[in-house]
Amino acid sequence: MKSLVLAAGLMASFLLPAHAASISKTYSYFQIGGTTLEEIEGELQRRGPHVESTGARHPGATRMEFSTRITYHERGGLCSVAKARVTVKAEMILPRWNRRRSADGDTRFVWDALSSDIRRHEESHITIAKNHARELEDALTDIFNYRGCDAAQQKAEATRASILAKHDRAQLEFDRIENVNFEKRLLRLMRYRLEQQESGR
Repeated sequence: MKSLVLAAGLMASFLLPAHAASISKTYSYFQIGGTTLEEIEGELQRRGPHVESTGARHPGATRMEFSTRITYHERGGLCSVAKARVTVKAEMILPRWNRRRSADGDTRFVWDALSSDIRRHEESHITIAKNHARELEDALTDIFNYRGCDAAQQKAEATRASILAKHDRAQLEFDRIENVNFEKRLLRLMRYRLEQQESGR
């Protein structure tokens, strides 16, 4: 059983302990130009990954695929989940700025903070997915003593659909909160930069 999820917002992979869901991560990049903040913003809007759920391009995105493997055990007419394994494949898509040497110090400063914020945002999407994958795995292993494996399979599918829907809602809520707070973080950053410039005079 598979489910594709696209969350808006180097090759690396790791496995969680044997009792937990597993996550694999890969990274890909898209190139952007520009030497001013306005130009960089335009490049992100033109070249950023397109996210179907919003119908727009974003400065970063994470594509996720959930896969579930379930083994059933039947005894005396009663069926239970003997083993459940949930894996998540996550591809993080991030911007790579190729005009850094041509830009001034203030633009580089803001870009470094913005780039770090984009990565943190996408990593947070993966954390949300990891938490729900663990929840799904735990819920599936709690399925036991159903009258026949058809009934157990139906329960497993309903459980999977419910938790993945919960996961999707959590991702959307995270994006909503981030969008509200992004401008505040950027303003704090600009104030900090101005204070640095003032203290350097």
